[in-house]
Amino acid sequence: MSALTRALAALSLLACAVGTAQADEAQLARGKYLATIMDCAGCHTPMGPNGVPDMANALHGANYGFQLPGLGTFVPPNLTPDPTGLGGWSAEEIATAVTTGVRPDGRILAPIMPWHSYGALQKDDLAALVAFLQSLPPYAYDAPGPWGPSEKPTVPYLGLVMP
Repeated sequence: MSALTRALAALSLLACAVGTAQADEAQLARGKYLATIMDCAGCHTPMGPNGVPDMANALHGANYGFQLPGLGTFVPPNLTPDPTGLGGWSAEEIATAVTTGVRPDGRILAPIMPWHSYGALQKDDLAALVAFLQSLPPYAYDAPGPWGPSEKPTVPYLGLVMP
């Protein structure tokens, strides 16, 4: 992990120092609002058989991927506090991933995740978003993948085609 990544992670840890264990209703409502306007469900929600997002399972993880030239295919994961999602992550680890793109295991999130923009979240907003994600009912879904550029995905995917 680079010095810059460590510094950003440390800032995210401080940003979540507000503590999410005892989130109040106002904080959870703010977190839900932020997850909505940040369009977390736009990627982390499965598609129904008709191609429309299955909002009854919002944030449970996608059943399709995004293919990026030269990088591979990535399926947006489950954001609920189930062990197949964010259940093993601390509030600080979630905050770090959202704001720096670095997972607890040191891997970088899929390049399509707009963590560069989310890095500008104010500390109270970041704490509210994390508290909201941790308040969701757990849902067991371990998103498949990722697949490298030469591997064949086992799920439908949206691909970026370069001219």
